[in-house]
Amino acid sequence: MNLSHETLEDLAAAILEAAGSARPEARTVASHLLQANLCGHDSHGVGMLPTYVANIAKGLLQPNRLPETISDRGNFLLFDGHRGYGQVAAKMAMEQGIARCKETGMALVGLRNAHHIGRVGAYGEQSMEAGLISLHFVSVVGHAPMVAPFGGKQGRYGTNPLCIAVPSLNDEDHLLLDMATSKIAVGKARVALNKGQQVSDCALIDSQGRPTENPEVLFTQPQGAILPFGEHKGYGLGLLCEVLAVALTGGASIHPDNARCGGIINHMLTILIDPELYGEQNAIRREIAALIDYLRATPPVQADCPVMVPGDPERKRRQERLTSGILIEEVTWDEIVEAALSVGLDIKKFTHAIC
Repeated sequence: MNLSHETLEDLAAAILEAAGSARPEARTVASHLLQANLCGHDSHGVGMLPTYVANIAKGLLQPNRLPETISDRGNFLLFDGHRGYGQVAAKMAMEQGIARCKETGMALVGLRNAHHIGRVGAYGEQSMEAGLISLHFVSVVGHAPMVAPFGGKQGRYGTNPLCIAVPSLNDEDHLLLDMATSKIAVGKARVALNKGQQVSDCALIDSQGRPTENPEVLFTQPQGAILPFGEHKGYGLGLLCEVLAVALTGGASIHPDNARCGGIINHMLTILIDPELYGEQNAIRREIAALIDYLRATPPVQADCPVMVPGDPERKRRQERLTSGILIEEVTWDEIVEAALSVGLDIKKFTHAIC
């Protein structure tokens, strides 16, 4: 299926509203999911809708639950999402953190117990739009661990994303590093499974610890696992993301003494920095822009694959998909239709807009 971004966002919002969200919440979450698709991260896009609808039915996701302010002390803000939509909780936490950072020059923002916050890069973009630098450390808990520590053959922790965002002189030079600390995100394995594709780069092991390209091992029992990227380096980063997101927010880690009720729970620690603290910003940003130009000018190994900087692939894919629409493969589309029907939504009014 090929849908325009407007149609797909309207459909997502309608499903979320039918599932119980007030219209503003439905629009916030739908917009976040759609932006992930536009950036090329289908793993965090509208394909998550069936999971959200299922988690609402199980009581694992609470629509219309706003985050609670747990602590507000100078540069430090802490919020509890209480299993509400993570996209809503994280956006609100970032808005308050950005405002505080503008006042004080730096801010530390903690968010715990939010349902899936989605693409973490969205919050890096939020900070860059305000002219701020941000670092985000995220842990993924609430369900069985799916990433094996370096040297291990069973899952022991989550995909635990890391995001760093640095604004530049213009939007096309903003630097946005947004990555799972595992070789792939769970959602990318789900997308590959739905497409009937294999997963390359030795990203997975089966339940016996044997390398495999079959994404099905993550979704059947006995369950396999994802490997950390960069062997011990990715493992170390993933572990520290969990420790930082837990230690300063009070959220529960993934160890088995803590309840795993199901669903997707994220804790996030965000460091916000106003670069105005560090001198003449135009000079600093010109220096960054010169470095970016130097890197992009590197002779490529393949003539049709120019060297990029973090953020370039997302910008490129966004321009392509705004023009050509967003492809939803058949299995994911069927799952979305089933989710819509389960909440009593007739999607016929959307199907006429399918390309």
